[in-house]
Amino acid sequence: MLLELRGVSQRFGGLQAVADLSMTVAPGSIHGLIGPNGAGKSTVFNLITGVIPLTAGEILFKRERISGLRSAEICRRGIARTFQATALFREYTVLQNVLVGAHRLAAPGLGPALLWSASYRERERRARERGHALLKSLGLGAVASQVAGQLPNRDQKALALAMALATGAELVILDEPLAGLTDQEKAETTAVLRRLREQSLTVLLVEHDMKAVMGVCDTVTVLDHGVRIAEGTPREIQTNAAVIEAYLGAEEPGA
Repeated sequence: MLLELRGVSQRFGGLQAVADLSMTVAPGSIHGLIGPNGAGKSTVFNLITGVIPLTAGEILFKRERISGLRSAEICRRGIARTFQATALFREYTVLQNVLVGAHRLAAPGLGPALLWSASYRERERRARERGHALLKSLGLGAVASQVAGQLPNRDQKALALAMALATGAELVILDEPLAGLTDQEKAETTAVLRRLREQSLTVLLVEHDMKAVMGVCDTVTVLDHGVRIAEGTPREIQTNAAVIEAYLGAEEPGA
């Protein structure tokens, strides 16, 4: 497995946000993490990416323990994420944002940068080529020189994904990638996710649009009050009694 959580728990004072969670994410898959509001989904993302420490358990990526590492080191290991509130350098151009994401691959060290060496110039050229290719693949090629803060919501979300991909990540963690999008934009975004899977990239996502989750994910894990109550294929999840009960009063999976 690419990612493995073993008995992961997180407590905030008297609140048990995540309780003894174990789950695995297979390489080259789209894995959904769903649950009602307050189920602990964002906390799990923060634990995986090192934003907050674990209370108990461990997290492994490519069979190596990453729990306890700093977020920057986890990114260097090959995990990148986007956030529910799109995090961009809003005053930078679209391409400049992607180049920031590519820094992990392109950074040559202070000396070559100060001296503007041939190796540094070559790294910069390759980073720009890769950046333009990423933007084109996500429908942003025409706005590469535009200031990021001026983009509409759909394009800002696509840019956040481009920044994550620019790091060279093997696992991309997406927090509500469809939030605020039109039906057409949702269809375009899920098509992008399928293309990423075809390119052997692994995606772990939190999303409240159950129709989209059931249509794009290979495996779905369901949390309720920090506890895993179900895991399986979308078809299995749609008919799971515990899942239906957890969503009682909300949109049922597959509705």
